[in-house]
Amino acid sequence: MYKITKECINCGACELECPNNAIYESKENRYFIVPEKCTECIGKSEKPQCVAVCPVNCIKKYKNKTHEK
Repeated sequence: MYKITKECINCGACELECPNNAIYESKENRYFIVPEKCTECIGKSEKPQCVAVCPVNCIKKYKNKTHEK
């Protein structure tokens, strides 16, 4: 799974690029990824599209035990 870190500059590029509509802007004007909707663009692209378009490299992969197989 991927997570948007605090280094995010709130440009919104990732939200527009996500093919699964898994990225949203919160009431605090911060972006976040809904893990249940994120497919990491597997089968759609070589690299997650949010990671590819992020100008500050603030979208990082992390392990979430509930999603591990």
